[in-house]
Amino acid sequence: MAVATQEFWSPRVRALEPYVPGEQPRIAGLVKLNTNENPYPPSPAALDAIQRAAGETLVLYPDPESVSLRETIARRHGLEVSEVFVGNGSDEVLAHAFFAFFQQAEPLLVPDVTYTFYRVYAQLYGIDVDLQPVDEHLRIDVAALVSRASSGCGGIVLANPNAPTGIGLPLADIEALLQACPKRVVLVDEAYVDFGGQSAVPLIARYPNLLVAQTLSKSRSLAGLRVGFACGQPHLVEALTRVKNSFNSYPLDRLAQAGAVAALEDEAWFRKTRDAVIDTREGLVLALEDLGFDVLPSQANFVFARHPGHDAAQLALGLRQRKVLVRHFRQRRIDQYLRISIGTREQCATLVGALRELLEGD
Repeated sequence: MAVATQEFWSPRVRALEPYVPGEQPRIAGLVKLNTNENPYPPSPAALDAIQRAAGETLVLYPDPESVSLRETIARRHGLEVSEVFVGNGSDEVLAHAFFAFFQQAEPLLVPDVTYTFYRVYAQLYGIDVDLQPVDEHLRIDVAALVSRASSGCGGIVLANPNAPTGIGLPLADIEALLQACPKRVVLVDEAYVDFGGQSAVPLIARYPNLLVAQTLSKSRSLAGLRVGFACGQPHLVEALTRVKNSFNSYPLDRLAQAGAVAALEDEAWFRKTRDAVIDTREGLVLALEDLGFDVLPSQANFVFARHPGHDAAQLALGLRQRKVLVRHFRQRRIDQYLRISIGTREQCATLVGALRELLEGD
């Protein structure tokens, strides 16, 4: 019997505008450059560790504190275990941070061009957001953000490098934001930092209001395993842990913990695949510029590009018809850009060939 489904919903659920993730279509022969996955496989050591974990201890609950994984992250970043929090992907870590730190009387400051799910989290938790315009070059306007933060705010959230632009900020700019907002948390989302950005982790010892989030989805090729983490002084980690244990005490299963530890320990594989992505990115930028695209400077595993003579939505559609998938955002200020994930050399060559066909066909 059909019923009006929303009559069972809580009033706040009716008002939610959920995040729409990038497509994961099942199309044979697709060149998939739309969700910033790594084009190279995970470390063989990580795959071996996952297989061993699958065959040994799945009858037992995983370690709720993920101590081995946190120890591995702490060693890599020169931190104490008490300064590391882990979760089911950086998305969950970020959501816990929004709940833990940004339910304040003053609004949360967020760039107007960045991840849209920041606003989704804020809406879910009833957090007031003050969107701060990026400049005409789509760069985060640090001076304006510092000025606004100095008059009072509930915190600051930014991605560095930013998404979907790929543009990074130097540490001096991060410090300026931390100093402008000393009584509130500054959350720096570093999902793409390994591809050329500067991590703010070295600043943690000096700034009790700094929280840095990272993921193993991108540079460690573990998007399907869902492992993220945050680094900050112990009082911030304690707050995140309180939220976690009020929601799900076991966010990372045994397979995820084992695979993540092995991936982090395989530095040679990480450098090899990371460097390959960076090298391919630089080649793709040159190829796109040769086709007449304007390409923003990227420190990520994607580029953000527009063609002054062609509509971005039509280009995305034309590419899709040629089995090449990129991301187009129907958002003011960036609706003429395409976000293109860095694939293998062969995938990027296919993309460039398809774009050439589209441009020459007009």
